[in-house]
Amino acid sequence: MSDWILYAIFAGGVVFAASSWWGVRRLRARHTRSAVREDAHKPGPGLQRVAVILNPVKTKAEEARRIIREACHLAGWDEPRFFDTTAEDPGHSQAKAALAYEPDVVLVGGGDGTVRVVAEALAHTDVAIGLIPLGTGNLLARNVNLDVNDLRGNVHTALFGNQRYIDTARMAIHNALTGASSEHAFLVIAGMGLDAEVVGDTNDDLKKAVGWLAYTEAGVRHLPGRRKRVTIAMDDEPEQSRKIRSVLFANCGLIPGGIDFIPGAMIDDGVLDVVVMSPRSAIGWLAVYAKILFKHKRNLPVMNFYRSGKVVIRSNEPMATQLDGDPSGEATKVTVKVEPRSLLVRVQ
Repeated sequence: MSDWILYAIFAGGVVFAASSWWGVRRLRARHTRSAVREDAHKPGPGLQRVAVILNPVKTKAEEARRIIREACHLAGWDEPRFFDTTAEDPGHSQAKAALAYEPDVVLVGGGDGTVRVVAEALAHTDVAIGLIPLGTGNLLARNVNLDVNDLRGNVHTALFGNQRYIDTARMAIHNALTGASSEHAFLVIAGMGLDAEVVGDTNDDLKKAVGWLAYTEAGVRHLPGRRKRVTIAMDDEPEQSRKIRSVLFANCGLIPGGIDFIPGAMIDDGVLDVVVMSPRSAIGWLAVYAKILFKHKRNLPVMNFYRSGKVVIRSNEPMATQLDGDPSGEATKVTVKVEPRSLLVRVQ
């Protein structure tokens, strides 16, 4: 690969990182549109049983525990029941135990992975989830317009705020070479291809040091890869053959860095926004960066947008997948479906 192409790729990554950093600083001012269609409603009056699933290694975990206890005490409610996650279990057994407590609301203090695991258990139960964002991205919290830096305010919203139903989605993952199959929920955005490669190859120490900017470093390293041929079928329509670098399945549009990746995406519209990206060169990626950063309305041949309730993608060779920023293995086939209005979330 020639030096000018490598330079263009690196420069594009730097521009994207710098613009994303500025986007974080202006997030509340820029992201003024609503990510939801329907109005929120008040929960039922009276005492509430509160369960809390907390990742104890997060920096503000103990502060969150104290604030939650104080708020429940001042409200005259029973002591909240706490269930701490572990390195071996990010929330699966804790969510089951919390539901067995028969709570009115389950507060989740942690990152996107913890929120996703707990939400998978709470979907279709009518038990509300309250978000206490303690992670790096905090994607769902951002998409329902919570201030991720206001810990006390988020506790108040989770306990005493309004609530609304949002969509969730599920991705079934199958690898024909190994025979492995699994199915998981996601809340914000899942993907197959380059984005999942980047998620799986991001340096953990760098992420601890600089947060979501660490993804830019991994992204620059993975951009020179080749396109792969897949077939894509949406809503049971006939398959179409494409060469792609990445396919994203978005339940809502705001991603780390203050970037409104899909400005028209709604979290409760009953469909997924599907983005198929197929750049073959650095120039193509720079065009994609520019379209995202500047919200350019002109269509790009290398970046196509669709809306669908169900998507099936098949590939002859395994491709990396991710769910809300967590690696989820390689797949030769993924089936993604939206589950409309399946999760009750506490909001402002």
